[in-house]
Amino acid sequence: MNVLKKHTLKFISIIVLVVVVGAIGWYQSAQADGSSTPGNIDDPIVTKSYVDQAVAKLVKAELDKKTGGKESGSATLEVVTLPWGSKLIVEDGAEIIVRSGKAVAYSSDKNGLSDLTDGLDIAPGKPLANNHLILAPRGGRGVEADPKQAKGLIVLVRGGYKVE
Repeated sequence: MNVLKKHTLKFISIIVLVVVVGAIGWYQSAQADGSSTPGNIDDPIVTKSYVDQAVAKLVKAELDKKTGGKESGSATLEVVTLPWGSKLIVEDGAEIIVRSGKAVAYSSDKNGLSDLTDGLDIAPGKPLANNHLILAPRGGRGVEADPKQAKGLIVLVRGGYKVE
């Protein structure tokens, strides 16, 4: 009989051990499955406006990294009136549309502007057609009034520029 008691005691000990280990495992999984109350420190509730502001800050930070924190040119077309004898010098990638007057291309080197409407390259000193979209692929280029006329120009500009 002594052997029977020994096996029974062993069997009961194993069952108790399995039950205790199972209970501990169940308790830990219940704590880790996210059953915490929404809105507490472990599971905060945020509003859409908070998320929008946080995302906007991150996007601005990434854009500042890419552009070095500098503002690029204006995204809208700006009307510029050029008096006769002055030049409109634009920055890299600026766009120009001549609205009034006769204009010629200006460049400090032998390269000129791109007429995107007709798909042509315009050498310095050559006339620009009115109402055509002109691209300055590099800075230091622009337009000036045709020396054969006595009036200035009205142009639309998108991007950085200066009037000389």
